[in-house]
Amino acid sequence: MQLYGKTLVVTGVASGIGNEVARLARFHGARVIGVDRHPVDMTLDAFHQADLSDPQAIDALIAALPARLDGLANIAGVPGTADPALVARVNYLGLRHLSQALLPRLTGGSVVNVASILGAAWAERLAAHRALADTPDFAAGEQWLTANPVPAESCYQYFKEALIVWSARCSRPWFASHDVRVNCVAPGPVFTPILDDFVTMLGPDRVAADAAKMKRPAFADEVAEGIVFLLSDAARWINGVNLPIDGGLAATAL
Repeated sequence: MQLYGKTLVVTGVASGIGNEVARLARFHGARVIGVDRHPVDMTLDAFHQADLSDPQAIDALIAALPARLDGLANIAGVPGTADPALVARVNYLGLRHLSQALLPRLTGGSVVNVASILGAAWAERLAAHRALADTPDFAAGEQWLTANPVPAESCYQYFKEALIVWSARCSRPWFASHDVRVNCVAPGPVFTPILDDFVTMLGPDRVAADAAKMKRPAFADEVAEGIVFLLSDAARWINGVNLPIDGGLAATAL
């Protein structure tokens, strides 16, 4: 799993999974450019403070990034306890805007998006997720969501489902035209600063049910290993997958 000579952009780098991905990628030889709305307290090759809910801020970030990149790890996200509009903008619309803009710079590279096991029901709303995926840009996506509002209580799950569908739909054409692989990882509960938000979002009954099925929540570095693998050339023929990294939690549904 060598990353020597590769330049990677990692969002959400100030804490949690993003922080661990940056550390591990640098250990394996990558040059890491971190992005977060909060300052960082770690060594990086470059850092940009940016609000990924704002398309103008994303455009400014894009202008500041190198002309050639080898990978993009979209890890920044907000929990379902946040305002639903913010969940949509950060977890889906902003992520998509950044990825689409960087596609020409990523030829031969890899995009890894952080979904969730909470996105497992994507097939139940496939038509809606396809329609949203077909909107061409950030503004059009917001207009579609205004016309097709998402309930606040399920907005986190909805946009993780939408991310899985969008990633899959991009994977074939992006690989064919730019040799860019697009994959997702789907963590279960993870010991990060926003774990308590997920407990609040899901409620005590769901939390208790999941706790009975799993050994423990993941540590952020355990999820980071899978993301860095997908960014590496060791995964050069893996494209369009949604990889569970959940200690087997998803498998308990079978």
